[in-house]
Amino acid sequence: MSVEKMPIQEKVATGVAHSKLILVGEHAVVHGQPAISIPFPLIGVKSTIAPIEKGIYLESSFYEGPMESAPKVLTGIVNTIKQMLETLHMEDANILIRVHSSIPPGKGLGSSASVAIAIIKSLFAYADQSCSNEQILQLANISETYAHGAPSGIDSLTITAPSPIWYRKQQPIDYIIPHGDFHFVVADTGLNADTKTAVDTVTHMIKTMPKKAHNAIERLGDITYQVRGALEKSSKQMLGFLLNEAQKELETIGVSSESLNRLINFARQEGALGAKLTGAGHGGCMIALAKNETHARLLSEKLKQFGAHAVWPFVLNNKKE
Repeated sequence: MSVEKMPIQEKVATGVAHSKLILVGEHAVVHGQPAISIPFPLIGVKSTIAPIEKGIYLESSFYEGPMESAPKVLTGIVNTIKQMLETLHMEDANILIRVHSSIPPGKGLGSSASVAIAIIKSLFAYADQSCSNEQILQLANISETYAHGAPSGIDSLTITAPSPIWYRKQQPIDYIIPHGDFHFVVADTGLNADTKTAVDTVTHMIKTMPKKAHNAIERLGDITYQVRGALEKSSKQMLGFLLNEAQKELETIGVSSESLNRLINFARQEGALGAKLTGAGHGGCMIALAKNETHARLLSEKLKQFGAHAVWPFVLNNKKE
């Protein structure tokens, strides 16, 4: 379906958001333990708003058409847009919302939150209104609640944060300053992770095997505290060991998978100091700690050859881009 756009001189507004990674603490964070999450600027989302003759039209690689006809999976995004239009007194707006994302969905990289935040920013810009970080987080939570059931909020917080964050429910956000350079490699299994299903898996285990589940969750919390210390003291060997320990507990609560374990074990065999899943699990991505920049490049190539769907090497440090 073609969209009759207004003349080119009419206003166009944009909004951008990058991705995120959970380094440690996934799932346990929902149950009161801390987590460490990292802004991941290598991939992201851009939302562009332009006027059209009539209606609200969505355009993306996933869906193109009138907003009212969007598939059920976009309900959270649609609800966010509707709330935004009401907030901005733009209920009668006739606009095209074009979304371009380089974040693969369903991989634990914050795709849904990044899309929501980019759209929110672009709509505020289109309305010539400034927005606070708190407003962005509140509006993004509409979409995230639909996508994830009972989200921790860590995705949106990290995407809007300037540096790695220490997150614990109902406590103030703290920012982590890493010392030294930590070279990581993220690899995509090529299989989607279903966050809602993974969360339900943990919830079911808590009900049926409470002692085993709570021990694993508490251990993940302890590991997260130690990971913070390793980052702040530039202790790569300790960080690698802790990532491996975290993976053991994530396997215990049933959120890893054969596809993840395959890449994780391969990365360790190729010299990674540590490796674990990142995000929901049940598919999605893993993260490995390399020895240095050269090793990160080599490990990235080997993971590609081994069958990883996509690979992103990156460095975590306290330097500003």
